[in-house]
Amino acid sequence: MDALTHAIEGYITKAACPMTDMMHLEAIRLISLHLRDAVANKPSGREGMALGQYIAGMGFSNVGLGVDHSMAHGLSALYDMPHGKACAILLPTAMKFNAPATGTKYRKIAEAMGVKGVEKMTLAQARKAAIAAVEKLSADVGIPPDLKGVLKKEDVQFLAESAYADACRPGNPRDCTVEQIAKLYKSLM
Repeated sequence: MDALTHAIEGYITKAACPMTDMMHLEAIRLISLHLRDAVANKPSGREGMALGQYIAGMGFSNVGLGVDHSMAHGLSALYDMPHGKACAILLPTAMKFNAPATGTKYRKIAEAMGVKGVEKMTLAQARKAAIAAVEKLSADVGIPPDLKGVLKKEDVQFLAESAYADACRPGNPRDCTVEQIAKLYKSLM
């Protein structure tokens, strides 16, 4: 799920370009197609994921990431949560926050994830479909939908300030404040 987050964040980051867009969309397609089988330890799934994560890495290493990774870094450090799990839990929330600043990119994400009929959807519907596809994939591989029982209210301000100061945050497609980041964390409690 960290690789999917790399691909989605790299695709929507401020620095995205046509070359990295191609990489990220292919990575999203491969990861969506193979992650479930990789988790089930099927060789074809593991091979597809190896290629998908590699392509995602080639893309985001050229353009950076966004607020999802900024927020995940603090969760991993403070709560000893695996980085990929933190990214995955945050991804739908970060995508909802970023949607207004992504143009038509969520339509392409939904297409790459195999959503049917997305070309006939309104932009708002396509954005919701992309987020729903991410939520479904996360659930299918055992990712919790929120941070209930993990995130402590007294840590939110520190985590929000840390995320704001993180090197990934400036690449986020939608500018954000410490207060907005705190609100994103709180929405998962």
